[in-house]
Amino acid sequence: MAVSMQVVAVIAFYMVAALVMVFVNKIVLNTAPNLPIFLCLFQSIATVVLLTITSLFTSKVDIPKVELATAQKLAPLIFIDTAGFLFNTLCLRDVEAAYYNIARGLVLPLTILVVSMHSFTRPSLKVVGCASVVTFGFFIGTSFKEAIPEKAVPGPLALFYGFLASLSIAVHAVLVKSSLTHVNGSATKLSYWSNLGTAVLLSFTAVFSGELREFISMTGRSDWDWTTFLWGNVVTGVFGFLISVAGILSVKITSPVTHMFSSASRSVLQIVLGVKLFGDVITKQRIVSAFIIMFGTLLYTWVKAQEPAKPVQAPEPVSPVPKDVEAQALLHDREREKEGLNEKS
Repeated sequence: MAVSMQVVAVIAFYMVAALVMVFVNKIVLNTAPNLPIFLCLFQSIATVVLLTITSLFTSKVDIPKVELATAQKLAPLIFIDTAGFLFNTLCLRDVEAAYYNIARGLVLPLTILVVSMHSFTRPSLKVVGCASVVTFGFFIGTSFKEAIPEKAVPGPLALFYGFLASLSIAVHAVLVKSSLTHVNGSATKLSYWSNLGTAVLLSFTAVFSGELREFISMTGRSDWDWTTFLWGNVVTGVFGFLISVAGILSVKITSPVTHMFSSASRSVLQIVLGVKLFGDVITKQRIVSAFIIMFGTLLYTWVKAQEPAKPVQAPEPVSPVPKDVEAQALLHDREREKEGLNEKS
């Protein structure tokens, strides 16, 4: 009974943190749609600061020594992490919160494709079938056959951001494995490096894109609601850190199917809350699309859970939790095959 309550607590913790992140980010982006880089920058800095503070109270959070040689080795992961973070934010800015998961619906198919290309392995027909179901759901959601208000129709650029975000998450799922060797297998060290590198890259990007100048200009305007931007960044910074904690807990406590069902439930709640909080448009077509994507993802998780674990001679360190649930599911499946484990993220 204690274990069941523990699982429920972790799932609830993760769902609440993830939903708060999406909706508070959307509120901030609505007040400052021209400052997406600054939003990502502040959240990365907040994660670095909170990791540093946490390391003072527990030995489980290990802060690495900042060295140029290590930074060079981790450069590919940091670049992809930064790109994925920014594209996710741009996608959320340009689409409705209720439509966000559909716009990024290609995460699972692209992750399967990238992992297969990287490992030179061919996915099973069942896995390909699951990916095809998800892809089908994505295209249903982006066909826009029903008449909806023009403001609710995401433009091609918004969908492109969603595709790039999905692709970045897929590549991240591959790079994170090899990057662990450069930080002695420490998930917290890799998270620290990733967020620190992202903050540095976004700082330069904010300067060269003119967003820094725009931010300074907006702070001097009396009609700008800077308090929403400030407190929104504080909240999302804290909850972004909490999501990483919840993800690590879920790796230890929940099974793949349990985690994916919680993700599906969160997606449904996100659609409902998007309609209630922001007046997002929901149609039969979008509902069908969202449920097909969720069904395909859950089906994939079930298929992978049925595959027998393959024992190995020497276990490898567990990877840190990727930033997307579907990529996390695929990564842990690969580790489970290597280590002979039955649990997953």
